[in-house]
Amino acid sequence: MNDRLQQLAIFVRTVESGSFSKVAREFGLSQPSVSRTVAALEDRLGVKLLTRTTRQPSLTHPGEALLSRAREILAGVEEAENTVRGADRLSGILRIAMPATFGVRQIVPLLPSFLERHPLLKIDLMMSDRYENLIAESADMAIRFGKQRDSSFVARRLATTRRLFVASPAYLARRGTPKSLADLGRHHLIGGPTDAGDRSWTARRNGISETQPVDLRVRTRLAAGAVACASVGLGIATVSTWMCTSELASGQLVEVLADYRLDPATAIVVFPAGRRPSQKARALSDYLEQALAIAEEARA
Repeated sequence: MNDRLQQLAIFVRTVESGSFSKVAREFGLSQPSVSRTVAALEDRLGVKLLTRTTRQPSLTHPGEALLSRAREILAGVEEAENTVRGADRLSGILRIAMPATFGVRQIVPLLPSFLERHPLLKIDLMMSDRYENLIAESADMAIRFGKQRDSSFVARRLATTRRLFVASPAYLARRGTPKSLADLGRHHLIGGPTDAGDRSWTARRNGISETQPVDLRVRTRLAAGAVACASVGLGIATVSTWMCTSELASGQLVEVLADYRLDPATAIVVFPAGRRPSQKARALSDYLEQALAIAEEARA
């Protein structure tokens, strides 16, 4: 990368991350070097781009004008390089934010085939159950569930799967097997991340919607936590097939109330606002959409 492009890249990442030290780590530079690079860009342009504060740098009006254009320029250079190389010669680092358990169980097994197609591409799996700031973390894309907090992001549906009621055989042997949604009132119930704040569960049987008030005995913010709690016999949980395929196959968990249908779980892919999704991000999202659909058909 030539000096001018490097200056623009460091300026953009400084704004996005709000941290000279974080940018220094990303580029393999010292923090003073990053600060000098931004100062050199300001000197070359003859304007102040950032206001330095004790907390984090903030944009001036000229800085705001440069930011959008710099993003376009950097994305255009990457797009041009990948176009020349061809779709099968994607290169660089693709940073993907995703929930940890979903990533381990569903995404990682699909990556070998994708990376075989793109031998020059590297992937940074940003697995965390925190809600990552895509721009600050320099993520190219994220996989998320549920309603998005920022409507300015570009989002598309990635995959959908069933949610179901599950429990361990040992729990059902002790407490009995529910035959209707109303029977859940006599059972211990486990709430996962989709049940936050819910006081009732709704499901459909024979096309008719039923709602049952619930008093959750166990709550967890992780889908894997709900699966684990159900597996050791703490009660009945509602989880997606993505999260419990292996437990169902091994017999650790069994489906109950199988004639009921819960709202499905939907995974979406999100791209940072203010920039066109990169070619490598679009390539992976297209691949995952197809691969997850094939896996869902196999489960069905």
